[in-house]
Amino acid sequence: MADQPLWHGRFETSPADALMKFTESLSFDQKLWRDDITGSIAHVKGLVHSQIISKSEGEKIVVALETVANEFVNDKFVFVATDEDIHTAIERRVTQIAGDTGAKLHTGRSRNDQVATALRLWCKRELATIGKLTLDLCDVFKLRANEAGWGSDGVYLPGYTHMQRAQPVLLAHHFAAHAWALLRDVDRLTQTIERLDVSPLGAGALAGSSLPLDADFVSTELGFARRFNNSLDAVSDRDFVAEALFNLTLIGIHLSRLGEEWVLWTTQEFGFAVLDDAYSTGSSMLPQKKNADIAELARGKSGRLIGNLTGLLATLKGLPLAYNRDLQEDKEPLFDSVNQIALALQALSGMISTAKFNTAAMQTAADSELLGATDLAEWLVARGMPFREAHSHVGALVSKSIRESVELSKLVKADDKLGKDAATLLAPGAAISRRSTKGGSGPIPGAIQSAELSEEITVMRARVASLSAPLFNLR
Repeated sequence: MADQPLWHGRFETSPADALMKFTESLSFDQKLWRDDITGSIAHVKGLVHSQIISKSEGEKIVVALETVANEFVNDKFVFVATDEDIHTAIERRVTQIAGDTGAKLHTGRSRNDQVATALRLWCKRELATIGKLTLDLCDVFKLRANEAGWGSDGVYLPGYTHMQRAQPVLLAHHFAAHAWALLRDVDRLTQTIERLDVSPLGAGALAGSSLPLDADFVSTELGFARRFNNSLDAVSDRDFVAEALFNLTLIGIHLSRLGEEWVLWTTQEFGFAVLDDAYSTGSSMLPQKKNADIAELARGKSGRLIGNLTGLLATLKGLPLAYNRDLQEDKEPLFDSVNQIALALQALSGMISTAKFNTAAMQTAADSELLGATDLAEWLVARGMPFREAHSHVGALVSKSIRESVELSKLVKADDKLGKDAATLLAPGAAISRRSTKGGSGPIPGAIQSAELSEEITVMRARVASLSAPLFNLR
C-alpha cells in the first residue's frame, strides 16, 4: 500500500514518474493539513452518528488523525513518493496508524468533496485574517488623521485631479479616503466569507452517496452556516476562490494607489513625507539614496495579483460539471495572493505609522492662490451669478495672473465683481475652513467623518471577529 497511490486498485501497472510529477499538488497544498484533519474528524463523527461505523472505530480513527496532527505540529510527519497531495498523505498515514480501521476514513467521501471542504475552511480563516490586517491599516490611517487634525488648524495639502493641484484638503481627510476604500474591501471579504460558509461534505465525487450520511450534522460539526444544496455544484464550485481572489486583488489595487502616492510624497520634488529608516532601503551604489521600496512593491505586486485572478478565471471558463483536475490550479494563486496581501498590509502599516510629515512643504504647496479659484467662483454664485459665468470670469483672471505674472489676489481686489472681501478667500488656509458639505474636507464635516470612521472600523472589527471564531481545536 505504501508504494502505491490510494486509487491503485483499478490499474494493473504503477503510475509513470512523469504522471506523478505533473499531477502532484503536495508541494503547495501542504498548508491545508490542519483543515483536512479538521474535516476528516468531523466526517468520522458523522459516520458514527449515522451508524455507518462503530463508535470504537470512530474513536480509533480520530486518535490516529490527532496523532497525525501532532506529527505536523512537531514537524515529524514523513511524506512518501506516492503522496499526491496532502489529503492522500494524511489518509495513508492514518491507515498506517489505525490499520484496517483507518481504511474506513474515506467511507462515503471523495477527494472531490474532501478538498472543497478543506479549502473552504482555509478560506474562512485566512480571509478573516486578511480582514483584521486591513483593519489594522485603517487604524493607522485613523491615528495619523487624528494627529494631523480635523479642524481649521489641521494640517492641509493640495488635493489633486489629473495629478495637477486642485484644491486644498485636510491631511486627515486624505488619510480617511484610503481608510474608507479599505473598509469597503473588508466589507467584501466578510460577504465572501458568508457566501462560502457552506459545507460540501456528503456530496461525494459528484452525486452524493447511497450510505445514510447526515450532511447537516457534519456541516454543524464543522461550524459551517449551512450544507450544500446540489452535489454537482458543491464539488465543482470555485466561485468562492475567484471571489476571494477578486477581493484580494482589489485590496492590492488600493495598496498600489497608496504606494504610488508615497513614492511621490517621499521624493525631493514633493518632499511631503520622510520614511523611517526601518521601513526604507538604500542603494548598492548611490550612498545618498533612501528608497520607498515598500511603496514601490505595493504598486508592483498588483500586477501579480491581477494575474492570479485572471489566471483562475481562464481556468474556470471552460469546465463542464462536475469536478475536473483543472481545479487543482485554484490553490497556488489563492495561497500566493493571501500571502502577498498579508505581507503588504503589515509592511505598509509599519511604514505609514512611523513616517514623518513635512507639513510646511504640504501647506506651502496648498497655499498657491490658484487653488482658491473655485472658492472665488462659488463666492460669485452665492451672490447670484450663474456658475458658468462665474467660472468663466474667474478663469479669465487666472489666465491673466499666469500670463502677466501678477498675484491673483491683486487682480481680485481690483475686480469690480469680486473686490477685497473676495480676495481674503485666497489667504493661506482660508479654503479649508469654508468647506461645509458633509463628507467634504472641512472642520465641521471633518468632525462628523472622524466619528463615522471610528464607528465603521469598530463595526467591521466585530463583523470579522464573528466570522473568524476557531473552527476546530486540535489537541
